[in-house]
Amino acid sequence: MTRKERYHFIIDWFQKNMPDAETELHYTNPYELLVAVVLSAQCTDKRVNMVTPALFRKFPGPESLAKAEFEDVEPLIKSVTFANNKTRHLIGMGKMLMEKFNGEVPDKMEDLVQLPGVGRKTANVIISVVFNQPGMAVDTHVFRVSERIGLTTKAKTPLQTEEQLVANIPKELLAVAHHWLILHGRYVCVARRPKCEGCGLKPACKYYHSDMRHIIEA
Repeated sequence: MTRKERYHFIIDWFQKNMPDAETELHYTNPYELLVAVVLSAQCTDKRVNMVTPALFRKFPGPESLAKAEFEDVEPLIKSVTFANNKTRHLIGMGKMLMEKFNGEVPDKMEDLVQLPGVGRKTANVIISVVFNQPGMAVDTHVFRVSERIGLTTKAKTPLQTEEQLVANIPKELLAVAHHWLILHGRYVCVARRPKCEGCGLKPACKYYHSDMRHIIEA
């Protein structure tokens, strides 16, 4: 199977079986999603969704967050990974949103990545989910799944993975494709022992048809 044929099969399968894929983070506005995505770095969405209700009640917008002290924020998010760093990032993010962006979450990559705690992955999530612009956020799930099933080749960094996916997935599908790959990696194509037998992508999956799979699972 050629790479073009593999992309065609996989996109078609996801469109039929997961047409409405979306983020599992809970939010009601761009500010809340930005905070949630920053908190989700190397942490589960389930854990983030447990801490954000209290956080958003106390800091409902960037104005209140910008005025917060470390001791005000850290206890509310202490159960997430790297809580100390994320506390500093959130407070710094609130200040920059107020000082540089008039309290609004910017809609451009070059502006978003200036915010503390916001890298290219987080910026792509905001761009695609909030502003409905084409963007492919590459987290550990997307990076692993893309390589494993054969959508990418020799991609050593998230940016290389992003570039290959963007080059081969129709622009209008990039936002939902991000969620396809994340959810597939989270629930089916898991890291240690992928659930190949029940996976609908088997006919096009490079990993499933490789000798390495059988060695790993023996």
